[in-house]
Amino acid sequence: MAAFDFGVKVDPVLFDRQINEGYEVTASEYIRKGWEMFRLNIGEFVGFTLVVFVISALSSMSNGGGSIIFSSLTAPLCAGFGIAAFKRMSGQEIQFSDFFLGFKYFLPLFLAGMAMGLLVAVGLVLLILPGIYLAVGYTFTMFLIVDYRMEFWQAMETSRKIVTRQWGAIFWFACLLALLNFGGALALGVGLLVTIPVSSCAVAIAYKEIVGLYSSEW
Repeated sequence: MAAFDFGVKVDPVLFDRQINEGYEVTASEYIRKGWEMFRLNIGEFVGFTLVVFVISALSSMSNGGGSIIFSSLTAPLCAGFGIAAFKRMSGQEIQFSDFFLGFKYFLPLFLAGMAMGLLVAVGLVLLILPGIYLAVGYTFTMFLIVDYRMEFWQAMETSRKIVTRQWGAIFWFACLLALLNFGGALALGVGLLVTIPVSSCAVAIAYKEIVGLYSSEW
């Protein structure tokens, strides 16, 4: 997929089972497996997290243009964690360059990031609860774009429909990850070098367990 392709429409029938029949959510198991995945590739995950931190720091020291640039990079950078996790779950070795493969899907990821941010912000203004619902509902958007080469709006809506089936359980999972990263932040921020990649791996594992991996190459 070229970086500036919009993505494709995917047959929604592929997701009927998750949307109509439901699925089981095992939050603690996703986090445990996320830790095991991180432990097997500590250097790569910590190194890439440091790269993200440096880019964030540089953008914060620049003018407003720097913030805009970092915002445009956020989704592809986050997708890098997911792609690395997908490769590990498929039995492939992780190379450091794999973390930058999210830029192959730049346009749909960028559009999804902007649209989700806007809709969640509006939802938070409107009595808060709609924003929380959407923030959790869009959990799998990035993975659907990468895994199915899906266009951004269908990815957002597909994620929302899948998550809504077990919204409470996914919300609890998100809360556990938030607590994990809060603990990482308390450790002088250094703990985030561990908790951010562990959290990212855990969400990728949840996607694989709930939706299943469609592609074999990303």
